[in-house]
Amino acid sequence: MSDLLNAIASPADLRRLSRAQLPQLASELRDYLLHSVARTGGHLSSNLGTVELTIALHYVFQTPHDRLVWDVGHQTYPHKILTGRRERMATLRQRGGISGFPRRDESEYDAFGTAHSSTSISAALGMALAAQQQGQSRHAIAVIGDGAMTAGEAFEALNNAGVSKARLLVVLNDNDMSISPPVGALNRYLAQLMSGRFYATAKDLGKQVLKGAPPLFELAKRLEEGAKGMVVPATLFEKFGFNYIGPIDGHDLEALIPTLENLKHLEGPQFLHVVTRKGQGYKLAEEDPIAYHGPGKFDPSVGLVAPAHKPKTTFTQVFGQWLCDMAARDSRLVGITPAMREGSGMVAFHERFPDRYHDVGIAEQHAVTFAAGMACEGLKPVVAIYSTFLQRAYDQLIHDVALQKLPMVLALDRAGIVGADGPTHAGLYDIAYLRCIPNTSIACPADENECRQLLTTAFEQDHIVAVRYPRGAGVGAAISPELNTLPFGKAERRREGQRIAILAFGTLLYPALQAAEALNATVINMRWAKPLDMDMLREVATSHEMLVTVEEHARMGGAGSAVLEALQTLGLQRPTLVLGVDDVVTGHGDPQALLAEMGLDAAGIEAAVKAYSLRGNPLG
Repeated sequence: MSDLLNAIASPADLRRLSRAQLPQLASELRDYLLHSVARTGGHLSSNLGTVELTIALHYVFQTPHDRLVWDVGHQTYPHKILTGRRERMATLRQRGGISGFPRRDESEYDAFGTAHSSTSISAALGMALAAQQQGQSRHAIAVIGDGAMTAGEAFEALNNAGVSKARLLVVLNDNDMSISPPVGALNRYLAQLMSGRFYATAKDLGKQVLKGAPPLFELAKRLEEGAKGMVVPATLFEKFGFNYIGPIDGHDLEALIPTLENLKHLEGPQFLHVVTRKGQGYKLAEEDPIAYHGPGKFDPSVGLVAPAHKPKTTFTQVFGQWLCDMAARDSRLVGITPAMREGSGMVAFHERFPDRYHDVGIAEQHAVTFAAGMACEGLKPVVAIYSTFLQRAYDQLIHDVALQKLPMVLALDRAGIVGADGPTHAGLYDIAYLRCIPNTSIACPADENECRQLLTTAFEQDHIVAVRYPRGAGVGAAISPELNTLPFGKAERRREGQRIAILAFGTLLYPALQAAEALNATVINMRWAKPLDMDMLREVATSHEMLVTVEEHARMGGAGSAVLEALQTLGLQRPTLVLGVDDVVTGHGDPQALLAEMGLDAAGIEAAVKAYSLRGNPLG
């Protein structure tokens, strides 16, 4: 362990160091971070870029008394190391270990739990005004990346903060890089010649955000007309009511610390623009920050290497190939992503069909309504979005798509347990929040080939169809290159048994089949959570003594609940065991271990059925 870092158990220890010692600490911290993440996997390039900024913030401000809010939070490993969690970094993102994101229940230094972007300014403003109302003297600091600044919530918060007298500091961490290359983002507008993407972005934002305020709309007009050539970055944020400082080098402690000290004593909302580099200090990550955004375990002296054996095809890859194949067949297809090109498997589509690829930035609400507009004009939009991120566009899905009966495919990646990223990224609620919306269907493929078939089926419908699939690979099913469809809203019988019928939704079909061998149960691959195959349900309910539903989703409001509602509609009463995720916040860790812990593996399903029969149900 390095000498300085080893002596720091909290930011109070950090503040005892002299300014002259801080560069050495930064070097030690960066080295520790690199080797720690290499052993556990996790987010790397973003964290290497925030080492000096993290040190400076904790050095200048009296955390945790002063509230420090990190946007997204995947860049908080240096923060965790300096706030008493250094020794626990070996447990990062593992079951029972520390989270990869800030969590209020993990440390008093994590002022606000995050993992979705663009919330920091809103939360920090709330904290600042709460302190003001309670007569307490404290600062609230929001650290937000340039990618996160593309989302509407960030500008809503700026607009609100600018008219307050809050002791709020917004730090824009400008690293020219969100997870995917930023599109229309506020990135690298710091160029010394005052040229770059900032001005095009500011022009668009000026139109959308500032039009309601005539004096501010004049700014947008000036930007669009190119008055005086260009307008400095300060202009936009000062029009929001902030005192803008920057840009400054986010890796230069001699610049960061005096600037933060000065801002600490200023009244009203402050805006500090710092420039950092993702992967700073590790050449391989500097050269390819996307590859090193969230690597698995690796040797830092070697870097990332291709696996020795070809891994199974993931559901994300199945979607990416399907998207290209369907686009080649149907010119109406357009692909839309809210800043998740790589994560959603759209790189090849972007390369092959650039005019039909649309990355709208971190703006899920806009993505859905934008797609609705395209659907109005006869195109067939496919919105590739994580299940957990679609929650942000719920209003748009109802009002802008469903009520207008517009066709749209929602490719819901990361449905179910996601593992190391934990509860903020788990897709456990989409069946519940989608199935109550009219003109909406939900497909649950059991394996890779069925995923491709159900995507094709979804594309041929004239309403919203969500196809939900998990992160990672399935059972390794052979994938047909054809664009075949499956019967809409129809299930299939996969195993014939007696007395018990297991109705499986999605990839839990395969553990259900294993459990069925021991139980001699019938297994139905339901395929659709909405509409349910009522004919199949009637048939199995009248020919079996007990029904079991299995889903990698919250039990409340999920597919099992849909089955219970359907049985009531059919006028049928059967003992029905609903298996799924309980009404608790899930943890992080290995996905298979989490499923086993929740009783959603083969052994768990078998045990739950047997326990149910012991409680007096007619199976003994």
